[in-house]
Amino acid sequence: MDMKLEVVVVPVADVDRAKSFYEGLGWRLDVDVARGEDFRVIQVTPPGSPCSVIFGTGLTSAAPGSVEGLHLIVTDIEAARAELAGRGVEISEVFHDEGGVFHRAGTEGRVSGPDPDRTSYGSYASFSDPDGNGWVLQEVTIRLPGR
Repeated sequence: MDMKLEVVVVPVADVDRAKSFYEGLGWRLDVDVARGEDFRVIQVTPPGSPCSVIFGTGLTSAAPGSVEGLHLIVTDIEAARAELAGRGVEISEVFHDEGGVFHRAGTEGRVSGPDPDRTSYGSYASFSDPDGNGWVLQEVTIRLPGR
């Protein structure tokens, strides 16, 4: 049976600020529905993604800004980074991990610049939303078998 990840809930403190931020990234606004003052759902979808992001009021007990490591896959890390920076996003420089396998939490083990061999899955850039939820751009040019 197929199981497809289609929605990720991101905890935010200020729903309108988050909506403005994600729309400012160029993400499509799919839904903005309120049912009273205690329940509001906003759904946005990154360009080309089959998975959407939901945030709002009354959706999760997770602390605002507590989500880390949300990955956005791009085919050109430098172009994607430049696009987000051009939209006013505070984004890290492109980096790769000193071990060459996967980036670590925080900034430990980061080496400036893309993976020297431009290995697929090996180059990153990171940013956070206004609440501190952490996003990572990851360059993937050739997918692993079965993907």
